[in-house]
Amino acid sequence: MSQGGRLHPGDWAHPVVGVLGGLGPAATAVFLDVLVRATLAGSDQEHLDLLVSQHSSTPDRTRGILDHGAPDPGPVIARDAVMLERAGVDLLVLPCNTAHHYARQVEAATSVPFVSIVEATVREAARRTGDRPVAIFATEGNIRARVYQDALEAAGLQALVPDEALQGDVNRIIYDMVKAGRPVDLRLFDESVDIAIARGAGTVVLGCTELSVVYDQHGYRSDPRMVDSLTELARATVTAAGRELSPLFT
Repeated sequence: MSQGGRLHPGDWAHPVVGVLGGLGPAATAVFLDVLVRATLAGSDQEHLDLLVSQHSSTPDRTRGILDHGAPDPGPVIARDAVMLERAGVDLLVLPCNTAHHYARQVEAATSVPFVSIVEATVREAARRTGDRPVAIFATEGNIRARVYQDALEAAGLQALVPDEALQGDVNRIIYDMVKAGRPVDLRLFDESVDIAIARGAGTVVLGCTELSVVYDQHGYRSDPRMVDSLTELARATVTAAGRELSPLFT
């Protein structure tokens, strides 16, 4: 860093990616790992330069959507984006799907390009699903805010939203297992995907980065039933930064 807190041009390769992280912490850690694996690089110096804000104490995004009296995470996320821009990043990424509800505040507060996890995921879902519906596995806040429903419908796709029972199982995986740091019930995860496919979905969008943790760490990367949002954001980030994708991610 230079004396003013900005990147020193001679020390950093550009573009520098600013990561609005901590939403949640495990998902950000997995995103950084996936980003490294998604980049075609033969040495440390060929990887992307990043500045990461791991702001885990940001108010809960789902609660902010569902409870109008809850603390608003939008201004907090926007301030972190401004901090990263002032530090000298050239583009921003937000590895949290529910927080995408607040992306307009980030874009209004900053002038650097913003790489959307939702747009990247919907592009891949459109490529893979054909004319069948796309099931959305996400937080209740994400569903209530229609983050993925609106994006899928804008792309000409039909969104399939889980019923109360299936959403309850998705919630358990997100909150009671991944966010709580407890072992994941992989049978429940598999059964949930099976139910969505049986109800007509062509693909299941993992529209919560806690579900991406399960996808990445428990051997689902070759499962064609799922489109993983964190993986798609990593691909989009590498491309937006002008780098080549690793063959495993092409």
